[in-house]
Order: sequence, then C-alpha cells, then structure tokens
Amino acid sequence: MTDPTDFEKRTREVLDESAGRLDGRTRSRLTQARHAALAQLDQPARNWWRAFVPAGAAAAVAVLAVVMWSRPGDQPLSSPVDDIELLADADAPDFVDDTEDPEFYEWAAGEVET
Repeated sequence: MTDPTDFEKRTREVLDESAGRLDGRTRSRLTQARHAALAQLDQPARNWWRAFVPAGAAAAVAVLAVVMWSRPGDQPLSSPVDDIELLADADAPDFVDDTEDPEFYEWAAGEVET
C-alpha cells in the first residue's frame, strides 16, 4: 500500500476524535449496525427477478387480451388445420369444374379480399 496523503491523515484524525467523543450507547448502536450490514453481505443474494414474474405474467395476459379483442370484425382466428380441413372436405364445391363460370369465382374471391 502507498503511504496515506496529508488529507487522508487529517481525515482519520478528525474521525477518530469525533468517535472518541461519542457516548458508549451510541458506539454500541453503531457497532451493531456495522455488524448487521456485514452480515447482509454474507447472505445469498435474493433472486430479485422472482418479484417481477407475477407482474410479467399479468402483462402478457393483458397483451394477449388486447390482441384478441382488437381484431377487425368478429371473424374467428383460423388455423392451418382449419384450412386443410376445408380443402379436404368432400362436400365442398369443386372450383375447378369446367362447366361452372370461373370468372364468377375470380370476381367473388376479389370481393372477399377487398
């Protein structure tokens, strides 16, 4: 270690002098506080992130609710399974039949998209 500077020496003298003027009760309380603070350092750190898990879950539910209720229209969400079932349905109309009017189906598909 390096030698203390004049400032450090003077600071130590002033602190020692002021501590010497304290009564025994105050010294005892300061010592107890110092030991309590040092004991806190020996304890394992509390997992602070666990305190935020319930708040994070509530926020995720709120976001999901907003997304579900802010959809345009009242159309239910479709999944790829629903789309496959629609295409595999034997009772569905055959859109490739040459006897039907294909321009009608093109027009109808355009109307649905707009």
